[in-house]
Amino acid sequence: MDKITLQRIQKLHPSIRGEMTSIIKECGLALTGRAKIRVTQGLRSFKEQDELFAIGRTKTGKKVTNAKGGQSIHNYGLAVDICLIIDGKTASWDTAKDWDNDKVADWYECVRIFAKHGWDWGGNWKTFKDLPHFEKKSIKTKTSEIKTSWRNLIKLPKDKDGYVIF
Repeated sequence: MDKITLQRIQKLHPSIRGEMTSIIKECGLALTGRAKIRVTQGLRSFKEQDELFAIGRTKTGKKVTNAKGGQSIHNYGLAVDICLIIDGKTASWDTAKDWDNDKVADWYECVRIFAKHGWDWGGNWKTFKDLPHFEKKSIKTKTSEIKTSWRNLIKLPKDKDGYVIF
């Protein structure tokens, strides 16, 4: 696991940092060739989200999100975007390439691992496919299971560091 990924994991919601570390390690074991997984985005502030939302609307460029600040699971540290790093230096978002020649595209090896851990993949979305995106579907607490939609999360109290309290 590279230093950048480790730094981004440490900013995720505390309740999923360990799980995300395990997922990245599993992906690393599955990808036996030239590709390794990197977290390119994790926790994102409401301001950063609003700036992304403006692209393709009030700023030039192609739309990159339909979520305003507070409406993205990234804003709660419960989502990541990934890429593959080839030979330790080149970022790739190629979902078809099989860098380790095991007859399964490396990207989909990671998709399966995230799914096994209960994460939703943006590539499965019907309207706005987001292939690099994975988000935690729900959080289990001692007494219940909370769906991680932003509509639920925005209402929850926050701790001293700004993370929602489950």
